[in-house]
Amino acid sequence: MPYDASLDKEVFKVTKEFGESRITVGVFSYNNGEKKLQISRENAAADENQWRFAKLGRMNKKEAQEVAPLIMKAIENM
Repeated sequence: MPYDASLDKEVFKVTKEFGESRITVGVFSYNNGEKKLQISRENAAADENQWRFAKLGRMNKKEAQEVAPLIMKAIENM
């Protein structure tokens, strides 16, 4: 069965910007299934005012310190 965006429910989502990148912490439920935590990174496109998805990869200390409380809030919504 292919992915159907209409079945993906956003329970919680918050984004924190760090200059040229931003990290989003969210909780989603697909087809009324188990709620799951998702953490993603987007980087600013050099030539446009748009964001492009990137691997989260490693976080520096500042990013980790600011994202950790967001993760705890997300867990409260699971």
